[in-house]
Formats: sequence, C-alpha cells, structure tokens
Amino acid sequence: MKENIKSYTELEVWKKARELVKEIYLTTANYPQDEVFGLVNQMRRCAVSVPSNIAEGCGRNHTKDSIQFFFIGRGSLYELETQIHLSSDLNFINKEELEKLLSQLLHARKLLNGFIRYYQQLKDKEQ
Repeated sequence: MKENIKSYTELEVWKKARELVKEIYLTTANYPQDEVFGLVNQMRRCAVSVPSNIAEGCGRNHTKDSIQFFFIGRGSLYELETQIHLSSDLNFINKEELEKLLSQLLHARKLLNGFIRYYQQLKDKEQ
C-alpha cells in the first residue's frame, strides 16, 4: 500500500511546507534584535517542524506512526499561526505580510489535512 506513495521530496505538501519555512526565515530576519531568542526562534522552530515531521512520517514503517508525525506537523502549523498573529499584534509585520504568511500557512495546512486523510484511508485498508 505505502509502496505507491512518492518519495516525500516529491510531495506538494512537503514542498509548500518548505516554502513556508523560507518565508518565515525571510520575514523574521527583520524582527527586532531582542526577539532573536524569543519569537523569532520559536517561529522558525515551528516552521521547520512541519516539513521535518512530514519527512519523518513518510520514513516510518507503520501507517499509524506516520499519521502521528503528520499530526505533530499540523500542530506546529497551528502554533505558528498564533505566532504570526502575535507578530502582527506587536507590529513586527504589516497587514500585507500578515495576509501573505497566513495564506501560505492555510494552504500548507489544507494540503497536510488531505495528506493525513489519505494516510488514514491507508490505515483503514490495512485493518
């Protein structure tokens, strides 16, 4: 069943998650210096967690284990979404940057939700 799945590096969900990481890094480079070990670090770690957990999930032997890693990645997206809103609240980003980041994040989350559903269907077939 899992043999039909592409390499994770070919997956659109992984590619979009990587694009989000890049955008977060570029955006947070302009944050105040005193936030480097605060919000900047937290946002970057959350962003990196998403494609990393997709990759790790794809490398697992059992579908149930894979799904757990995808859920961790999805949780990181929700955490990152909150941090993006906080960045706006603190005037570290403007409305245009807020909307751009949220749009990318929501797209990545939709793709990841679809990927999770796909794996859940695989798990159901295995049982």
